[in-house]
Amino acid sequence: MILTIPNVLIEIAKRVQSRGAKALVVGGAVRDSLLTIECKDWDIEVYNIDSLDALSQVLSEFGGVNSVGKSFGVLKLKVDNYEFDFSLPRIEEKVGIGHKGFDVLLNSALSYKEAAKRRDFTINAIGYDILEDELIDPYSGREDLERKVLRIVDPDTFVEDPLRVYRAVGFAARFGLRLEDKTLRLCREMVASGMLRELAVERIWEEWRKMLLKSSAPSIGLELMRELGILERYYPELNALVGVAQNSEYHPEGDVWIHTMMSLDKMVEGLKEKSISDEKERLKLLLAILCHDLGKATTTKVTDGRIRSIGHEKAGLEPTKQLLYKLTNEHSFIDSILPLIEHHLKPTQLYLGGAKAAAIKRLAQKVKITELVMVAKADSLGRTTKEALSGEYKAGTWLLERAKELNVSSKAIDNIVTGKELIELGLSPSKEFKIILDDVYNKFIDEQLLTKEDAIEYIKEKYLA
Repeated sequence: MILTIPNVLIEIAKRVQSRGAKALVVGGAVRDSLLTIECKDWDIEVYNIDSLDALSQVLSEFGGVNSVGKSFGVLKLKVDNYEFDFSLPRIEEKVGIGHKGFDVLLNSALSYKEAAKRRDFTINAIGYDILEDELIDPYSGREDLERKVLRIVDPDTFVEDPLRVYRAVGFAARFGLRLEDKTLRLCREMVASGMLRELAVERIWEEWRKMLLKSSAPSIGLELMRELGILERYYPELNALVGVAQNSEYHPEGDVWIHTMMSLDKMVEGLKEKSISDEKERLKLLLAILCHDLGKATTTKVTDGRIRSIGHEKAGLEPTKQLLYKLTNEHSFIDSILPLIEHHLKPTQLYLGGAKAAAIKRLAQKVKITELVMVAKADSLGRTTKEALSGEYKAGTWLLERAKELNVSSKAIDNIVTGKELIELGLSPSKEFKIILDDVYNKFIDEQLLTKEDAIEYIKEKYLA
């Protein structure tokens, strides 16, 4: 078969056919299969069936049917480890602003070409006849896939949902596509006209998330955002990096924007090498490296003939928050990214300075060292210096080894006393508790206090005498 189809879906197609109807796999499932990408979302359109209720009766023979999307003409079926979305062919009429401003008109008698006209790009308008084992490709989407071209199906329907501009960016990054000239011009016009303003933050964030997590080179998408004018209009924090010069000794690759894009792609490589599967952790690290040099836009100056960006780590915190709060309101998630930016130079600084154990322990209080090294390594390799081209980051290797020896790779070392011990010494809970605990902790890190007994004696002498 052209596509590898789950057996249960073949059986459903046969059952549908027995009712005089035809089931076609559509959309991303066909595209991903042609690109030999594992398919997780199966969308099936059923033609020549009387109604959704009639389709629901057929599907109920195979499992529980979820009709939560029925108002949009969609029925969900979960069988074993598969989830299928079944729908009838439809056309959509724009009646208002936003992604809900559509009237959905179901019509199972539509031709496949008519139904596919509402889709965004030709690569998403390819259908697959399950039982005939043939592609239905009225808009030459397969040819566009082979040519690595992203092309709109219909300009009139495309502009009805401005989110499709972000989808264009995401597909370009995920599949290494270039936008066909007319598609590029239309997307640029949509951005310039301000159409993207009507989009809900949640929808934009979802496209950003997919672009970052599913691309081997997210820089393709970000560069396209720059080219289309999206950065200038909506993300000036990133656009400000374009043209910001760097010291060629450390950054022969070019300006801060070029370095950031190279570092972002290096982070993707690093995540694959480490086999980090947790999406939240991957997203945190990707956004950290994307934002790590935002402070250079305001701190870069020429001093004594040299380009310097003194203090850009801390200066980057505010623009990072400004950028990320345009994408998500998840405060704790954003807060977890900030220390990675503030301290991204520390691994190299500690390595070059031959830092002692206390400095590494203090760093572990502020940031998770394993994550910080990931960011610092991507920063180091995202350039064209001799060391970067070798793929080595000696400072990171050194810091990870030292942190492991000190047992602070993933979390800060615990204090040797707690509030419980202070109460047992007869102290009442107060603001002084923090002062005492911080004092003890700092001396413990500096190895002036080695045991709990040492700490208790110290507290008695200094605070209870």
